[in-house]
Amino acid sequence: MTVRIRFRPEAEAELNEAISWYDARGPGLGSEFFRSVEGSIALIARHPEMHPVAFGNARRAMIRRFPYGLIYVHSAEEILIVACMYGGRVPRRWQSRL
Repeated sequence: MTVRIRFRPEAEAELNEAISWYDARGPGLGSEFFRSVEGSIALIARHPEMHPVAFGNARRAMIRRFPYGLIYVHSAEEILIVACMYGGRVPRRWQSRL
């Protein structure tokens, strides 16, 4: 059975903002960031319980090579990406989304 991956609108906006920020820093850097995010999502889909709990039932998967994390909650049918957050941001920014 394939688990459905879904982004909250705020998380999708954060992801797009980060891609744009990296694109402005160097050619191809935004694409590299996105590929790293895709890799993290694939790992989350295969092993949703492997990442540490960040708050309540939300878990955080760090993005390889970049100081970002994906905050997500999961069930047997779905993985909901709640936030795509820069590591230095205050967690309260996404906690209300749960």
